[in-house]
Amino acid sequence: MTAPTISSLRVNGATLHYEVRGRGPLVLLIPGGTGGAASFDGVAEDLAADGYAVVGYDPRGMSRSALDDPDAEQHVAEHADDALRILDLLSPDEPALVFGASSGAIVALHLLTVHPERIARVVTHEPPVVEVLPDAAEHRALLARVQDTFRTQGLMPAMAVFAAGLKKDGDTTDGAPKDRDTAEPAPGPGLPPRAAARAEQTMADLPYFVGRIVPGFMSYAPDIRRLEGLSDRLVIAGGQDSRGELPYRSAAFLAERLGTELQHFPGGHVGLTTHPAEFGELLRKLFRSQGLRRRTGDPALSPSPGRR
Repeated sequence: MTAPTISSLRVNGATLHYEVRGRGPLVLLIPGGTGGAASFDGVAEDLAADGYAVVGYDPRGMSRSALDDPDAEQHVAEHADDALRILDLLSPDEPALVFGASSGAIVALHLLTVHPERIARVVTHEPPVVEVLPDAAEHRALLARVQDTFRTQGLMPAMAVFAAGLKKDGDTTDGAPKDRDTAEPAPGPGLPPRAAARAEQTMADLPYFVGRIVPGFMSYAPDIRRLEGLSDRLVIAGGQDSRGELPYRSAAFLAERLGTELQHFPGGHVGLTTHPAEFGELLRKLFRSQGLRRRTGDPALSPSPGRR
């Protein structure tokens, strides 16, 4: 694996760690859960070999991206502004390709909503935008239970409540925590050193994720009307193996509301980790098809009123 170029970027209230591989049009990878730049190791190298400059980063408060105020509340809009700052630094004159996973997909949706001129295409994998669902009230109650359990009983009981709430059809027969949104393995014996370090960092970031990312992000309501006008450059995806689970349901319902076809990636919610080769190949195909449309002058890519 080619070592990335590692840098940091000062943003409002935080310092972001980011990594760049390759040269060419910019691809920005926005991680979900407690995943950081390292969660894209399985796909970034091949994207770079395909002729892109590939950027992954640790979201503010995660891993190597330190907050000025460790207790600061977290908001989707501020995380999207962080992504915009990276785009403005590394691709100031050209719109970029963007991929977001899970909570990172929510960030990508907001970035497209408020700065469509900066994005050529965005692929969002299972954004848990539960506010679009007809039973959203039930999921608000779930989030409240997770936070109450976190305050009164601690991290792992809260993770058990959260994981049970993400299952198909609300199945709670097994309350063991699954860490579905972390996109990383749980620590265990026999892991290679790099994987073991990532797993250890995942566990270290879980309290921040459960306490501040989950409530702030899963209460986000996307601007459906705005996204309808931008659907020509938006791909919404779900995992082939996660049908019926809450993040999949949210993605599928959002795609239906926008009148777009839901794409299916291999694996489940964390297919990026479990099926990196197949996942990366489909992502490259989606990005390559955007490049072909741009070169052939597809009218769907002509500037909309919000674009430069």
